[in-house]
Amino acid sequence: MSEVNKIDVDALETQEWLQALESVVREEGVERAQFLLEQVLEQARLDGVDMPTGTTTNYVNTIPVDQEPAYPGDVNIERRIRSIIRWNAIMIVLRASKKDLDLGGHMASYQSSAAFYEVCFNHFFKAPNDVDGGDLVYYQGHISPGIYARAFVEGRLTAEQLDNFRQEVDGKGLPSYPHPKLMPEFWQFPTVSMGLGPIASIYQARFLKYLDGRGLKDTKNQRVYAFLGDGEMDEPESRGAISFAAREKLDNLCYLINCNLQRLDGPVMGNGKIIQELEGLFKGAGWNVIKVVWGSGWDILLAKDTSGKLLQLMNETIDGDYQTYKAKDGAYVREHFFGRYPETAALVADMTDEEIFALKRGGHEPSKLYAAFKKAEETKDRPTVILAKTVKGYGMGEAAEGKNIAHQVKKMDMTHVEHLRSRLGLQDLVSDEEIKDLPYLTLEEGSEEYKYLHARREALQGYTPKRIPKFSESLTLPEVDAFKPLLEEQKRDISTTMGFVRALNVLLKDKGIGKNIVPIIADEARTFGMEGLFRQIGIYNPHGQNYTPQDRDIVSYYKEATSGQVLQEGINELGAMSSWVAAATSYSTNDLPMIPFYIYYSMFGFQRVGDMAWMAGDQQARGFLLGATAGRTTLNGEGLQHEDGHSHILANTVPNCISYDPTFAYEVAVIMQDGIRRMYGENQENVFYYLTLMNENYHQPAMPEGAEEGIRKGIYKLETVAGDKAKVQLLGSGTIMIEVRKAAQILSEEYGIGSDVFSVTSFNELTRDGQDAERFNMLNPEAEQKTAYITSTLTDAVTVAATDYMKNYAEQVRSFVPSSNYKVLGTDGYGRSDSRENLRRHFEVNAGYVVVATLSELAKRGEVEKSVVVEAIKKFDIDTNKVNPLYA
Repeated sequence: MSEVNKIDVDALETQEWLQALESVVREEGVERAQFLLEQVLEQARLDGVDMPTGTTTNYVNTIPVDQEPAYPGDVNIERRIRSIIRWNAIMIVLRASKKDLDLGGHMASYQSSAAFYEVCFNHFFKAPNDVDGGDLVYYQGHISPGIYARAFVEGRLTAEQLDNFRQEVDGKGLPSYPHPKLMPEFWQFPTVSMGLGPIASIYQARFLKYLDGRGLKDTKNQRVYAFLGDGEMDEPESRGAISFAAREKLDNLCYLINCNLQRLDGPVMGNGKIIQELEGLFKGAGWNVIKVVWGSGWDILLAKDTSGKLLQLMNETIDGDYQTYKAKDGAYVREHFFGRYPETAALVADMTDEEIFALKRGGHEPSKLYAAFKKAEETKDRPTVILAKTVKGYGMGEAAEGKNIAHQVKKMDMTHVEHLRSRLGLQDLVSDEEIKDLPYLTLEEGSEEYKYLHARREALQGYTPKRIPKFSESLTLPEVDAFKPLLEEQKRDISTTMGFVRALNVLLKDKGIGKNIVPIIADEARTFGMEGLFRQIGIYNPHGQNYTPQDRDIVSYYKEATSGQVLQEGINELGAMSSWVAAATSYSTNDLPMIPFYIYYSMFGFQRVGDMAWMAGDQQARGFLLGATAGRTTLNGEGLQHEDGHSHILANTVPNCISYDPTFAYEVAVIMQDGIRRMYGENQENVFYYLTLMNENYHQPAMPEGAEEGIRKGIYKLETVAGDKAKVQLLGSGTIMIEVRKAAQILSEEYGIGSDVFSVTSFNELTRDGQDAERFNMLNPEAEQKTAYITSTLTDAVTVAATDYMKNYAEQVRSFVPSSNYKVLGTDGYGRSDSRENLRRHFEVNAGYVVVATLSELAKRGEVEKSVVVEAIKKFDIDTNKVNPLYA
């Protein structure tokens, strides 16, 4: 039974309790009242009282009418401007639909949320300026036509651009959703796929606090706004980090969840109440929750509701019914909502059906929204979520308003367009003759509306959305020589992971960019040998360190500080990736370039946060992702869920991700230095780097003379091993290079076959280079033809490639390898627990298999007898009946 249906057996006693609480609030303040209530609830729990499970309040506005601030704007002018923008937003989609290109588009989402954005554009959103980066806004993806419509009215976009909505191929159009890649001076953040905006905005807000805590930038006046859908909150990414936001006390963060009660196909929670569920969720996580459920017309009815029946009715009505009411008319609402109880029917007896239907939901009332945003701005030590109830397709009438089909509507017949014109009050701007042309509307220069719109934006530092495509101040970057200790032969065997850690230490000590380095770790620092950073530069914590760490007596103790440089994200790859994106795009959001290095267990990288990696590319991220303990066979004993043999395949799906699989420490150093140059140097390229690192210790030679260019481009000759019977080319990368070099020695010593051994730092980059050359040659047949870098590096000798990744990784370059005898060995199949030696035998990438593969290709050419291959198979104890590891 719900609370509203429980019988009050002693109304006088109830009133005494309520009056006592009211007295405490009035005389001693809200905090004292909160303390007393907490004590009462705790005692009730101890006494065995069955406590309510939820943390929800009545289904009414959180901010009482008498506590609403006066609205600072001109509501009539703002309504007029808002109507013009709403009209244009629909015209953008309708005009695109007339082209019969099946372009799609969404109209209903912006119509339900127009008031949110206009209140913020007129009173809250600060644009980037020379002093700070302004407010950072994550716009709900499906409302993009509304933002384009406003930018058009402001004079920032042209009618031609609007007419090419969703038609970008020829360079004149506008993207479907917020895409910084496609509008690099407009959109700041991609927010589709759904769920990415919520988690990214949380870590963006935390990153602003991080910059302030480290003294790199004063971000105290900057706020992060995320506009989300109630259906979007079903995504795990939408909910997964909200407790983190409260723990970090991100009072610079404000969510606005558009609760139009609908997702793409139908009700979000037809049998329940999504606003109440979200209130309980966010309150339980420690957020400040503000519900904006009803417009001002309902205030009058609630004030008249002396019986409490209207409040009861609001509480017990479920979302499926609320949606139906707005898809019908006032008579239906009178009968099926107010008519449920005599007391509520009497409340509206003197109202017409039209007046009943005109009662607004709170999300369409600017004064209610302003009060909520203002309260959020004033709230300290907690993030705020505003739950604003709206109608999907608001104002679109029978075409979409409140209907399950609303999200997919992209066409309207002329009757519906005429209804929209009337609903928006635009008859004076759109005549009967003009309406069939679906005209865009502008503000006449010098008009009250024109002056008002531009004055409001001038007061808020300028126009937004606005993105900074390149940072303004140049950085002094290190040269390759800065990593000289890593370019030399290492005195003891180390892994490439340790090589990276040493290179990172070089950067942290660099006077030019040391402060810009952001190490990010998802609770694996000790795995990667990075615990020394804890003491050296500290772990960022906005609250400092309020405890004595258990390992305080050792050199590398766990040190947290408000000025800490390491972002330690716990067992949370998605959160760490969100932090990385925030740091990797700081050049555009803050005009402050930061250089993030996020190191993680490679298996838990691209496949686990692939959508976020794609988003990073769209957002033009710059920085380094380090997939450590990489490769299918490098992890002793770990097994199927830990062994990565495919991350390079996944990395290559992101066009601006530059990926490398280095074998040696000097390769790591050269790649890192070159990446910093490309991303943060004069050209400021919009790329990011992915490097795989191994946890296997082996000999690290000095860098061969002249190898730098090849390291960067993807291949160079490492060594030549003598032989007098034949000459082959052996290609290796990562840890399997050890096996390749062993195979070269065996071929030389036991078969008299010489080898040129090549280190392939990136089959992905070689593939892109080769495909680019092929494309140029096809389109420019009369020009001097280009040659792929790998083609010019290799000869037509037998070529064998072996990596710790799927065969597809090295197969990509087959068409660019000069030899007709190109054999690839790789680690297709699921990983398993065992030793490195056994795993390499199982996946057929050890030295023995490299030798057999080489001899087999030579036999095809007639350069050795087939019997030699048979003998080698026996020599290396290869089971020819063994199941292909792909299927094992």
